Amino acid sequence: MKILLIGASGTIGSAVDNELKDCHEIIRAGRNGADVSVDISSPESIKEMYNQIGKIDAVVNASGSAGFAPLAELTPEKNELAILSKLKGQINLVLLGLNYVNDGGSFTLTTGIMMDDPILQGASAAMANGGVKAFVKSAAIEMPRGIRINSVSPNVLQESMHKYADYFRGFDAVPASRVALAYRKSVEGARTGQNFEVY
Repeated sequence: MKILLIGASGTIGSAVDNELKDCHEIIRAGRNGADVSVDISSPESIKEMYNQIGKIDAVVNASGSAGFAPLAELTPEKNELAILSKLKGQINLVLLGLNYVNDGGSFTLTTGIMMDDPILQGASAAMANGGVKAFVKSAAIEMPRGIRINSVSPNVLQESMHKYADYFRGFDAVPASRVALAYRKSVEGARTGQNFEVY
């Protein structure tokens, strides 16, 4: 398959790349150092990316930003990062990419454990994750031409615990390589409308 992998240079993206590259043709997209440049918070940038690469069999998104802030300090401006990137950015990858994905292809988006297992200062990220999960479940029943759509919900990564340990106290971190298997299941499997949890 010809797979567009967005966020390919990140911790999850690199693991997904490593998991899929031996069996598939990977087009790596991201802000820097990739085959094609994209900023998922910009619809124009997404359109330009799809115009550059043309037809593909699958889209895998392992990117999306959200901020951490105590609820009392979570202003509309601070919340906008999660809305523009993690929520709208991922949804726009689907809305603007439908005509580029071949019949029977797939989209795989990324949510996260915070929407189901809340953490302090995580309300903004949880909101975005929950919105993506709901979009995937609902969109699955209307996807054209046999195209599937799923999301992957990873726990905090072992590789990232040095940065996020203060937020995720008591969580059993998972290796990125195990998270990558859920993306493989989404791309190569037959299920749709699912949120594959890796906890």
